[in-house]
Amino acid sequence: MIEIHAVTIDCAEPYELASWWSGATGLPLGDDDEPGDDEVMLRTERGPFLLFIRVPEGKTVKNRVHLDVNGTEGRTRDQEVERLLGLGATVLWDHRQADGTGWVTMRDPEGNEFCVCRSQAERGLPE
Repeated sequence: MIEIHAVTIDCAEPYELASWWSGATGLPLGDDDEPGDDEVMLRTERGPFLLFIRVPEGKTVKNRVHLDVNGTEGRTRDQEVERLLGLGATVLWDHRQADGTGWVTMRDPEGNEFCVCRSQAERGLPE
């Protein structure tokens, strides 16, 4: 058995992208993280962590691995999509259905895809 330590996101500007994801997730930057760092990690309470690493090449194709996120603090999927748009994300594909199911595929400021799913409350699950 293995334990997943971190999900690593290749990017051009680790500090800037980690700062964006910090605003999106509420996870804090490390006290010693600063602009220009080659690696920046957002730590969760239990892991896995989000690790942003500088790479020389830009993103050219669809991600093979991506994050699925959902709203917390009583926010619905649609409210979360609007909040993330306000932070600078963009919508790539909208898979929402008339019956309330589905998800929205978005891109962060460097073009990495992630999906916004219905909240646990929207799925009838306790938060």
